[in-house]
Amino acid sequence: MTEFYTDSQRGMQDRHGATKLAQTVQNAIVWDVVEGPNADFIESRDFFFLSTVDGHGRPTVSYKGGPRGVVLVADPRTLVFPIYDGNGMFLSAGNAAETGKVGMLFIDMETPNRVRVQGDATLSSDDPDLARWPGAKMVVRVAVESCFLNCARYIHKHVRVGASPYVPADDGSQPHPSWKRIDLIQDALSEADRARTAETGTITMDDYVVHLMEGRS
Repeated sequence: MTEFYTDSQRGMQDRHGATKLAQTVQNAIVWDVVEGPNADFIESRDFFFLSTVDGHGRPTVSYKGGPRGVVLVADPRTLVFPIYDGNGMFLSAGNAAETGKVGMLFIDMETPNRVRVQGDATLSSDDPDLARWPGAKMVVRVAVESCFLNCARYIHKHVRVGASPYVPADDGSQPHPSWKRIDLIQDALSEADRARTAETGTITMDDYVVHLMEGRS
């Protein structure tokens, strides 16, 4: 595994008297494989947070939801996950294709618990695992660089209410989202999406904001 800490991180550890502690923590919990309880935890999740970096060094973080098992532990050094229909920006996918560097945060806000993974990503539209996630546009394979447990003491406990209705069904179908009904974007949508909008009617941007505030996405 490559050096886990950067010079800047080491400098911060020195400044705050945490050098020995940081090295002890690394030795205890940081691995270059995903195995045992960490693998089980990852495959039990139906969402995670994905961090990517573009070619200019600008980071972005995205919430990725799906069915339980949205991330597959293909082997101890490889994670696989789908890219579903989004808003057309392709920030995460574009960044992963450009720099390959990703960070993944898996979290359980009820227990609570969390596991972090860092690695190098590649994208594919014809990956053999694509059929595992109906409705997926692409899959991402992550070559694991590091995997580690993270202290959960600052995680606020939340109670799970239910799964998103927008997770694709077994045949890949999903409800038409509110944002695809916004009148200002109809000309930018595919013919199929415009046809679905016509079934329920368009809404304004102000209407959409109300939908969001009311939890109707």
